[in-house]
Amino acid sequence: MGIRVLALSAVVAVAGCASSSKTYTADGREGYSLNCSGTARNWGMCLEKAGDICGTRGYDVLERSGDQGAMVGANQYGMYGSTTRTRNMLIACKP
Repeated sequence: MGIRVLALSAVVAVAGCASSSKTYTADGREGYSLNCSGTARNWGMCLEKAGDICGTRGYDVLERSGDQGAMVGANQYGMYGSTTRTRNMLIACKP
């Protein structure tokens, strides 16, 4: 039982955060690719992550893309469907 609670806690913690990776923008600036995809995440989480990364300097949103799709699966009870959401943002901190 304790392992289930720990595993569930880890999933909930990860599901609530946007992920980021350092990259370079087309104009040569250091930038960050943010991902806040999934049903438990939203654009606000990407914006919050951008604020955490750049702090009081602020940031420029260079690209923003999102898409919604459908996913169909099956289990022992039959077919089921769900919606998937992708959200990606490219930012650069202001100097």
